[in-house]
Amino acid sequence: MKIAVEGCCHGELDKIYDKLAELEERDNIKVDLLLCCGDFEALRNEVDLKCMAAPPKYRQMNTFYKYYSGEKKAPVLTIFIGGNHEASNHLWELGYGGWVAPNIYYLGYSGVVQFGGLRIAGLSGIYKYHDYVRGHFERPPYIGNTVRSTYHVRNFDVFKLKKMGHVDIGMSHDWPRGICHHGNTEELLRSKPFFRDEVIANTLGSPPAQELLTSLRPLHWFSAHLHCRFEAKYDHRSPTGDVESTTQFLALDKCLPGRCFLEVLDIPHPADSPMELCYDPDWLVITKATANMFPSSPQRWIAPLVLDDLKDTAEKIKEIKSAFGGSFKIPENFQQTVKCHDPSQRINYHAVVRATVNLQTQEFCDKLSIPNPFVPPEHSASGAGVTELQGQAPVNTNPDRINIDSDDDDITATPTATSSNGSFLPLDTSETHPLTTETVDCRQRPQATDTGKIVTIKRRNASLYQSQDPDDNTDSSSLDV
Repeated sequence: MKIAVEGCCHGELDKIYDKLAELEERDNIKVDLLLCCGDFEALRNEVDLKCMAAPPKYRQMNTFYKYYSGEKKAPVLTIFIGGNHEASNHLWELGYGGWVAPNIYYLGYSGVVQFGGLRIAGLSGIYKYHDYVRGHFERPPYIGNTVRSTYHVRNFDVFKLKKMGHVDIGMSHDWPRGICHHGNTEELLRSKPFFRDEVIANTLGSPPAQELLTSLRPLHWFSAHLHCRFEAKYDHRSPTGDVESTTQFLALDKCLPGRCFLEVLDIPHPADSPMELCYDPDWLVITKATANMFPSSPQRWIAPLVLDDLKDTAEKIKEIKSAFGGSFKIPENFQQTVKCHDPSQRINYHAVVRATVNLQTQEFCDKLSIPNPFVPPEHSASGAGVTELQGQAPVNTNPDRINIDSDDDDITATPTATSSNGSFLPLDTSETHPLTTETVDCRQRPQATDTGKIVTIKRRNASLYQSQDPDDNTDSSSLDV
């Protein structure tokens, strides 16, 4: 199977599909599937622009709206995950996954689907320790920093994915922590020298993505976010040190001329499997089993030690398949929920942000007999429809500013993770690497200096949208802008 992988999309669908057609013609191939690793920017209109965390001068419609309106159709089935630059209100409607346009499918906060017999798992967002154990409390209209925190990875989604067992392909926006030590690290540091401190301390990347990499053991793992191409091989070893399997890791750049943002891989798949997008039966069982514990408040969420609803999986799959009409094929049930951008009209920067119920999500929840958590509180799920709703809280009415500064404050650098029951714990990152002169232990909280102050990291604003990489003079911790 020919699978194309793309790094950060940034709404440039026309350019990506044009480049894909160029590769197909050059190599005389036909691509079966395109995977996009975040910062997709599925912007439908001006309201979506207001719900994307980016400096105002870089908030542009780009070309996704053409595929949403039906003016164009994606020439190849496209699956994507969310990053840290998204139309968050649009993706919130589809928290369990769904079509954002014909032939373009979003995996949700976390999700697993099948295509051609391959299991494809994805985790949307980026890791920030201070939001990791909170619930998905953010919803449009976004107030203050929630426009940023809404795309931060949550332990609930990681907990669900870890129940899957083996998958064939894994996707995350930010890299799994430590993966830089399994490829050409020196070459990475020549192109991104400001990563050196994090590489040495083994803090470059996402701890939850690392957990999933070692738990799911996919054949391939794809990421983006750091705006460079990097490949690695991660060996999964037995307790005795024998290599049991290997994950091929590939990270790609953003869509700009002269960048390595798109590659085509030939990945074997079961010959008798249809080339159609399907729900994964095990993932449906997990989704149903965890639906009633979906965390929708900012309070800390603690995972249960035992999930009894995952017993008798085979019988539950039969029941779910019956509820889905005897087929796990994902229905092509896309429909517009808001008015699309009209390029002939001036952009209305004062557009009011309204929450919208998506019928795809409601239909999915009805089939699984689970509550729909993506319905505004003032609107009951029983008449959901596609009505736009006025939010109760005011939004930022300044047309030239969006609040993106909270994550740029001084934040004590404390890498953390969860225990088996979801509790908040420091990460065990004690490991000696070739670039270090001593063992670095990230389990310790930042140490006090001689003046008694806690050592902190200053997160600096940096634009990710200039053609000349502005991230070449900052570190990866500032990439949440």
